[in-house]
Amino acid sequence: MLVLIWGLEADPPVVAVWEQLQLLGTPTRFIDQRRVLETHVDLVVGEGIEALVRVGDDSVDLGEVTAVYLRPYESVRLPEIAAAGPDSATWKHASQVDDILSSWSEIAPALVVNRCSAMAPNGSKPYQLEQIRSLGWNVPETLITTDPVAARAFWKHHSEVVYKSVGSVRSRVSRLGPEHVERLTSVTPCPTQFQEYIAGVDHRVHVVGEEVFACEVRCTSDDYRYSGDSPVEILACSLPRDVEDKCRDLAKALHLPLAGIDLRRTAAGEWFCFEVNPSPAFTYYEELACQPIGQAVARLLTRARRQTMNLGERLFGAGQAHEDVGMGRSLMPEARC
Repeated sequence: MLVLIWGLEADPPVVAVWEQLQLLGTPTRFIDQRRVLETHVDLVVGEGIEALVRVGDDSVDLGEVTAVYLRPYESVRLPEIAAAGPDSATWKHASQVDDILSSWSEIAPALVVNRCSAMAPNGSKPYQLEQIRSLGWNVPETLITTDPVAARAFWKHHSEVVYKSVGSVRSRVSRLGPEHVERLTSVTPCPTQFQEYIAGVDHRVHVVGEEVFACEVRCTSDDYRYSGDSPVEILACSLPRDVEDKCRDLAKALHLPLAGIDLRRTAAGEWFCFEVNPSPAFTYYEELACQPIGQAVARLLTRARRQTMNLGERLFGAGQAHEDVGMGRSLMPEARC
């Protein structure tokens, strides 16, 4: 048994999982992205997979890894690498390390929390919303447009509307008001997502394997993450059994052993799903709601065993298209950096 963590040493979820693995006595190795310039990776794919990571004088045989907790950022955004620029050897090395480790995580015979291919749909909010809707959830009526006239018509039809980004970059969810009337022309060069406003109580649900941790969010702001002067209360709660089961099924259908699901319950008792975060910063909710989410992630990783799925299935999945693998990166038989 060996658990691998890849990310930034100071990232709170990484710290939480690392500490809980230590408490469990689970053999764990950590690849710190801040040492990416000292990191070298060998990956050979043939009848099997051979992979070795060296960080300074230390090395890890990835063939021994039974579970992985992935929470990497783009290494090229580290200050010293970004300053060197895309044409530098420094930038190219950091980018190659990220690419090879990401590619390995797609085909590794281990539990990966979570594979890059499973996280990729979050890069397109509309695409992910359609996945959620197809799995039986209520979702808000949505318009993505660059047409101010269409945006005004959608607003008029629903009376209350919010707008948000369509990509993976975190953005503030805001309700349209009189001050936005003239600004609607700004959508012309930038596709913008508008949704009918759903009144109700926000819930954040973390699914960790089969475990479900739900909390109720009490806040008067349209987006409690940017509440300003509005107080925010996050309280542990229980979900109706059918909703809890749907959360498990949603995470499983999206191939996410760990998922942060954003729900809202209306006054009529209807449940709407807005988004599934495939790399949730769960420590915020863990601390305020006193929920042992990091401990659950550590248990999930500790219980994992090497998978017996053959290489073809790991590369392409059961019925998955080749384009879904590795976030569009090609997997070469041999890669070194």
